[in-house]
Formats: sequence, structure tokens, C-alpha cells
Amino acid sequence: MLELKHISKYFPGVKALQDISVDFREGEIHAILGENGAGKSTLMKIICGIYQADEGTVSLNGKELHLKGYKDAVNHHISIVNQEINLIPDASIAENVVLDKMHRFTKAGIVNWKGVYETASKYLQMVKLDLDPRTPVRHLSAANKQLIQIAKALSSEAEVLMLDEPTSSLTQYEANILFDLVRDLKKRGVIMIFVSHKLEEVQMISDRVTVFRDGCLVGTDRIENMDRDRIVQMMIGRKTSVIYRGRLDAYDNEVALEARNISSKLYGFENLSFQVRKGEILGFYGLVGSGRTELVRTVLGVDKKSGGEVYVNGQLAKTDSLAVSLHKYKIGYVTENRKEEGLFLDNSIRMNICMNSLQKDYVSASLPFISGKKESENAELYRQKLEIRSPSINTKVGSLSGGNQQKVSIAKWLSAECDTIIIDEPTVGVDIGAKEYIHRLIWDLAAKENKAVILISSDMNEIISLARRMLIFKDKKIVNELKGEEFFAQPGEVISAEIGKFFV
Repeated sequence: MLELKHISKYFPGVKALQDISVDFREGEIHAILGENGAGKSTLMKIICGIYQADEGTVSLNGKELHLKGYKDAVNHHISIVNQEINLIPDASIAENVVLDKMHRFTKAGIVNWKGVYETASKYLQMVKLDLDPRTPVRHLSAANKQLIQIAKALSSEAEVLMLDEPTSSLTQYEANILFDLVRDLKKRGVIMIFVSHKLEEVQMISDRVTVFRDGCLVGTDRIENMDRDRIVQMMIGRKTSVIYRGRLDAYDNEVALEARNISSKLYGFENLSFQVRKGEILGFYGLVGSGRTELVRTVLGVDKKSGGEVYVNGQLAKTDSLAVSLHKYKIGYVTENRKEEGLFLDNSIRMNICMNSLQKDYVSASLPFISGKKESENAELYRQKLEIRSPSINTKVGSLSGGNQQKVSIAKWLSAECDTIIIDEPTVGVDIGAKEYIHRLIWDLAAKENKAVILISSDMNEIISLARRMLIFKDKKIVNELKGEEFFAQPGEVISAEIGKFFV
């Protein structure tokens, strides 16, 4: 048993955890739930030695632990799979898998590479990855990188395995492989701590659930006693549901962005077309890798197209790069990969919010200097508007919770005053409370500010709640279009069944 007694952790101006007592049992999958900033990540970092508790004790099998770092945790067979990709891009798969255990394969300064590759292959097979362990990880998909992180954790022969949003980058097929693996580890007696914002996953795989709110423990119970409504109410203090937000009636509005017969040799799709009107939310729905994100990146010039044309406000546009799309055509792109592409984690909220809009009014016309005062005023405006929880605008973005990081990522493009905004997986890794807020924000962009919005999501309820027209992607093709205010006003389960027909 892993047991935590009276754990408290303080940061400047923040009580991250307050008097937490909870136990995790052998052969059990124990879910930790809570809004972003509730204290889940802090607790996991204390368990694996990255943080030390200010008060309280951590014990494993009755012996009190005094971990001084993650390497110490690995030596005690405690391992974690982070939501963020923490791999060395130019190193091989094998080197990444055994990175924190390389000393086991080294003698007198000589590395036993045969042993390294054999060990990596063993754990790659466990996660069903058929890849050469000598392959550099840089150009692998996000899903493959996540599975490599899981293989790395397994190679520690963990007695305690923590999984932090492990399916955020995985397709359903890959997630099912992971769940089968987790069930097998459960049979072997491994203590598993599972953090996810996907409540259907928690209900499917967990034995017990512990809920945190604002650094405090709300309660622990067995999963059979925890239906969705009770879990949500414990997390945010109120009930929530998928709601129909009303009509947009944008069908007669001017077309803001149109793509005609876009083709890409890089991604392997041909002649894909769409248009989105001002005041409209157009949904792109499909699984990861179905062509949704790939099409948008090609249209915006992030990746080169091999054919087709792009029109902005009815005029032919040369969107050769994301910078041109932004500054010349006022198109914003909130990437799904906020950690690597969307934000500068080591920089402040102020810098991140203002980075795409420096030309607006922060730079003097006569002197090439940024007005710190105007920049601060703008950043504070959007911090308050999006309810970004932080001590100040000078807080480093990397220290924020996932939901607040996502708000900063969106604020960056709102500050640039884009006319068309493309938002890719806006609520992946975001808690229910922050998800509701982001949904309301997206709706208001179209309904109140008359912006054209493209919403890319693999969350069916998210699409149903927000979009009023939807393109369905499968195998790098647009296989259908669903539209009509009357259609989206139907019960969610009716729409879900209609969409599901295309994936049978």
C-alpha cells in the first residue's frame, strides 16, 4: 500500500495541497479527479519525489519514504507517465526508454547497446508499437511518443505507476491497448494512480475515485457509488450537462474563409474543400490522424500544399506561412499542441498573450521600442476577460494548470484581433469547469463578435454543443456534412448515433 498522511504543500501565495490523507492499494486502479489547479499534479509530483511535502508523510508498504528526486523514486519502483511529451527528440526510442536507467547498462564507461535495444524492444511490444528501437523520436506522431513514454515507465518495473492524462494524444484503438495493459498490470498487483478528465474512461477502468477541489480532498469512494453527476458535482460544486446553446443563423453571412480542392503530398489527401462564414462555428470531427488538423495546417501555410486555392473574404489569398495568414489575412490558429507549438512555457503570461499583436499599439511609431505599459494593460485585460487564474501577468505560463495554459493560448489569438479563428482540440486535458468556460467563449466569438470559427475536436459532445454545421473526416477524406439548426437541436444521443454511422 502507498499511504499519504496529512500532506500539505505551499507555493508563494498559493496553498496547493491542504492536509491530504489518502491511500492507494495493491492491484487497484485509483482515479484522481479535480479541476485544473485542484492539486492533482502537485500530489503526483510529491509521490515521485519531484516536490517534497511541507507537511505530512508518504509511506510505501509501511516504510516512510524520503525521496529527494525522481531518480530516487525510480529506484523505489515508482514511475510516472506525464501528459506532456518529455522525450529527447534526437535520441533513439531505446535511449529514451532506458534514459533514467542507463546506469544499469553501463560498466566502466561502456554501454551495453545490445541490452539497451533488447530491453526497449521488450517494452515496445507491451504497448503494441512495431518500431525499430534505433529510430529517433523527433518525427514520430504524438500518439507514438506517448506510448514510448508508457514503455519507459513500464521498463522501471514499477510497483507504483502514475498515469497523468495518458490517452490525451491517443486514438480510441491505442487507448484500448493501454487499458488492456493497465488491467494486466492490475492483475500483477501494481498500484496504479490514474488522472484523466475523461469521465467515461474513469468509470470504465477505475476501482476507486478520489476527488480534489482547490487543494482539498472532497472525498473518496468506490466507482460503483460514483455516477457522472456525483463526480461532476464533487469536482465543481454544481451539476453540468451537454446543452443546446441556440441558433447562429449564419447561412446568409459573407464567407470569411474558403478552401478549394486543397491537396497535400505530405499528408496524402486530395481535393478537400470547405468554407466558413462570419458568425458561424464549423465543426471538423473525426479521429486523430483523419485529416482534420492536417487540412488546416496546409491551408494556413504551416505545411506546404501541392494543389488548391485559398480565399479570404472572397479574394484569392496566398497563405504561404502562419505569419502571413495572421498578419495579412487575420486568421488565428490555436494549435492542439500548446506545450510545444502554442506557448513559450518559460516566459510570462504577458509575453505570451501579446506576442502575436506587438504591431497593434505596443511599438512606438517613431522608436523601435515596446511599450511595457500598454503591453501590461493588454495582458491584464485578457487575463481578466478569460479568467486566467494566476498571481499576476508576470507568472510563467509553465507554472499554470492545463486549463489556464489553454486560456492563455486562446488569449494570444484574441489579442491579435483575428477575424477567423481555428481552434484545434480546445479542451484536451482541461477540467470540466474550464471546459464550460472555454465553450462559452467559443460560442460568444461567433454569436456576439461575428467571427468565423472552425472547431476541430474528437469530443462528440463538444461538437454537438457548439457547431451548427459539421464536416466529418475519415481516412484523409471528408465523408459527409451535417447541417441545420433543427438537426443540432435534437438530443445529444440522437446526433451521436447519426455521426457514429460514419465510423462503423
